[in-house]
Amino acid sequence: MIRITADSTCDLAPEQIAQNNIVLMPLNIILGAELYEDTVNIRPQDIFDYVEKTGNLPKTAARSIDDYEEFFSKFVDAGETVIHFSISSKASASYNIAAEAQKKFGDSVYVVDSHALSTGQGLLVLRACDLRAEGKTAPEIVSKINALRDKVNTSFIPDRLDYLYMGGRCSKMSLYGAKILNVHPLISMADGQLYPEKKYVGSMLRCMRTYAHDLKEKYPSYDRRRCFVTHSCADPELVALAKEKVAKLFDFDEVIETVAGSVITGHCGRNTIGILFIGE
Repeated sequence: MIRITADSTCDLAPEQIAQNNIVLMPLNIILGAELYEDTVNIRPQDIFDYVEKTGNLPKTAARSIDDYEEFFSKFVDAGETVIHFSISSKASASYNIAAEAQKKFGDSVYVVDSHALSTGQGLLVLRACDLRAEGKTAPEIVSKINALRDKVNTSFIPDRLDYLYMGGRCSKMSLYGAKILNVHPLISMADGQLYPEKKYVGSMLRCMRTYAHDLKEKYPSYDRRRCFVTHSCADPELVALAKEKVAKLFDFDEVIETVAGSVITGHCGRNTIGILFIGE
């Protein structure tokens, strides 16, 4: 039996996790002196409250080698082969730590660097579940997933830049420009790294309309199986518009709304939203 596991940063919905027998490794979140586990005992609202109260961002931390060894051993001891999906190695130490832990288990554990985060990572996790259902072996699944990694559109628009600024991911000039001119950057991933692809100006609703059309132009062909509209507790009208534009411009079998977990939320802030899918 093949067991699919993932770092909690994949931001999949609970029903998807349950339906596909996926098991998450929760990454650590530190608020002051308190340690929490993503998806287990902390919610995005806790992050917003902490930042508003203290003016500080939460800290995030990968799990230890011992943690991953204990995590993998539960499945290997039960006779399962594990395929584990980590958040991009250029965004966290998690992949390198999990890969070190994998050495203890040989061909019973495979660790995949997703080159993504949030539901960009989640798309690969679900595609691996599709391949498992088709009867593919673990090496076949890993090979096919590695070939897909850099075709995943992982992109999002933050409503505010103060979280990115506090995290050292944007300059003070960009922060001021965003506040004064109502600028919203489009943040995308390439080769496992986040970068500002372009800038939108105006309300988030206006930016969403342009963003959706830009994606349609950039990806004339795409994997139609599924698309995620993923957000950090965004305004309902913004989420509704994103889903409406996706339905109008694309032809996906399913469009899934998910709310980002606390690790992702802690880096981007409330009202960030993205449309994520696999291109061709």
